[in-house]
Order: sequence, then C-alpha cells, then structure tokens
Amino acid sequence: MTAEMWEERITSCYAEHRGRTREDAEMEYLKIAQDLEMYGINYFPIRNKKGTDLLLGVDALGLHIYDPDNKLTPKCSFPWNEIRNISYSDREFAIKPLDKKTDVFKFNSSKLKVNKLILQLCMGNHDLFLRRRRVDSLEVQQMKAQAREERARKRVERQRLEREKHLREVAERARDDLERRLIQLQDEAHMANDALLRSEETADLLAEKAQIAEEEATLLSQKASEAEAEMQRIKVTAIRSEEERRMMEQKMLEAEMMALKMADESERRAMEADQLKQDLQEARDSERRAKHKLLEITSKSTYSPSTVPGDAMPPDLSFSRENLSFDFKDTDMKRLSMEIEKEKVEYMEKSKHLQEQLNELKTEIESLKLKERETPLDILHNENTEKGTSKHSNFKKVSPITPQTDTHAHTHT
Repeated sequence: MTAEMWEERITSCYAEHRGRTREDAEMEYLKIAQDLEMYGINYFPIRNKKGTDLLLGVDALGLHIYDPDNKLTPKCSFPWNEIRNISYSDREFAIKPLDKKTDVFKFNSSKLKVNKLILQLCMGNHDLFLRRRRVDSLEVQQMKAQAREERARKRVERQRLEREKHLREVAERARDDLERRLIQLQDEAHMANDALLRSEETADLLAEKAQIAEEEATLLSQKASEAEAEMQRIKVTAIRSEEERRMMEQKMLEAEMMALKMADESERRAMEADQLKQDLQEARDSERRAKHKLLEITSKSTYSPSTVPGDAMPPDLSFSRENLSFDFKDTDMKRLSMEIEKEKVEYMEKSKHLQEQLNELKTEIESLKLKERETPLDILHNENTEKGTSKHSNFKKVSPITPQTDTHAHTHT
C-alpha cells in the first residue's frame, strides 16, 4: 500500500482500539510478528571454504545459512538441540553437529568484532534455548505467580476504571438530557404565559369595542325615535294647500326614508354589537383554555431532585404574573434504565465484531497491495506461501530434528 493508505488505515485502527493499554497492544503486535520469516534473525555476511558469499542467520531456533539474495528460505539449518559445539579460531568458525556422520560446517568472517558478536549471540540464544526447556526454580515460579497476580490486579483495576468511566458518562448524558428538557419546558412555559397575556389583552380590547358598539346602537335608536316623532309632527301640522301638501308629502317621504335608513343602521350596529359580544365570549374561552394548558404543562414537567447527579440540581423557577411556582419531578427513570441497557448491548456487539473487523482488515490489506511496489523479499514470501513453507517447516526439510538432548555449546578461541 502507499504511504497515504497506511496513514489512513493506521488512524482508523487506532480509533477502533481506543482504550487498550500499551502492554496489551505490544503483546498483540508480537503475536503477529513472531510468525514472520525474518522475525528475530540477525544476519552476518560470511564465506565458506570455497569462498562463496553467504549469510549466517542467528535466532532463538538455531543457526541458518542463507543465500545473499534470499533471506527467507535457508539453504541449511542447524537447530540448537542438534549442535554439539561451536568453535572459532582467528576468523574461522566451525559448527559441529551431534551426529558424527554429518560433516562439520566451517565458514570465515571478515572482521574480528563481528566474530565476537556472533559468538555472544550463539551463546546467549543457546542458553535461553536450554533455559526454556528446564523446570523453573522455586524463585522463578514465585516471580511468575507474582507477575500473574499483578496482571490480574491491573486487569481488575482497569475494568473497574472502565466501569466507573462508563457510569460517569451515562450520568453526564442523563444530566445533559435533563438540562435540555428543563430548558425546553421553560421555553414552553414562557410561550404559554405569553399566550395567556395576549389572550387577556385581546379580551380587554374586545370588551372595550363591545361597549362602544352598544353606545353607538343606543344613540342610533334615539335618533330613529326622534325622526319618527318629527314625521308624526309633520303629518299633524300639514297645511291644506296642494303645494304645501306636496311639499309636506315630499318631506314626509324624505323623513320616512331617513327613518328607514336610521332603522337599518341601528339594526346593523345591534348585529355588530352582538358579534363583538360573541368575540368577547370566545376570547374569554381562549383565555380559560390557555390557563388550563399552562397548568397542564407545569403539572407534567415536575421532576425529583434525587435523579439529578451531583451538583446538577436545577434552580426553582417561577412563571406568570400570579407568581406560579413549578416543582419538577423525575418521571424518566424507567426510560433511562432502558437506555443504559441498550448501550450495554451495543458495547457487547462492538466487542464481538472486533475480531471480524481484524479479519476484514487483513483481507483489505492483501487486496490493496500494489504489484509494482513489491520487493524481492515480497516475491519470495509469496512463493513460500504458495508452496506452504515457513521457517518452522524449513527445519524438517533441511535437516531432520533428532531427539532432544541437553547440550551446552563449547567455544574455543
């Protein structure tokens, strides 16, 4: 993969494995690295008796002879349990197998410092090889038991810290939810209070308009009565002459039209007054409904102080002009418990799919490999994988392992 692909993949894996300790991460890394063909091998350039350039590989399993162009597949191997001793004189090394029928393998190194380093690595790896096969002493067993107890204690402590962290996060989320709900209820209460004030102002305005309409209707009724009286007076005082009679008839007609117009206007004003009375009644009904809704909101929004964690206790609040106080009680404990159980299930599912994600990651890495970026070691690794060979199977192919014997490497300088 390219550098950008590696960076993106590493960032994603780091985020997925958040919370893992450094010790666990290193152990998981070593479990994967120990199966690689070149893991733990130190290479040194050497020459055999014929002067052929070779590579000597020293690791925890034994000594290996490699071709300089192939560091994965050894030409021959000498397991530690098959080596009788290793000796060197000046710059010449000699590996003597336990089987006396097998020829002694000799090689030369170019530098004296390299010879000393090769000898020290051989002695150290062989000593560790023997130590792993001996029964542990009482002191070592006690140290291992103490180490196991310490790891168990750290694991329990880590689990306790994770559990406390999870509970704290749950409590903080619950507190945030309660605070958001409190703010929402405050907004609803303010809106209901504003609606109540507007309805009261509307009711007062409609009552004032209804009173004005009633006064106008009364005034028009008085004017209509005066017009009717004027018409009767004109009829009584009508003159006998035809011309005056026509004039009186015309005036009477105009007075009748005026009276009809006044009567219509009076009726219209009366209807308008009735409509305003009806609007006033509806406004008062709306005012009663607004008050009832405000009381419902305040009765549903109460909560108990015992459900608020720590110092997240919200202050007492007062609303409306009548100094109404609302006490909030918690009615969501059952819902909060269900949410906590749901998050636990999600956490278990996430842990369950972690291994599946790791397998998918390996598949993606293999599918993203670029052919043109393959090195000669990659090509050799792919060939060994297709043949089914590994550094463990090379011992069986190159030199069969004889029954284990506890031998010490002897060095001669």
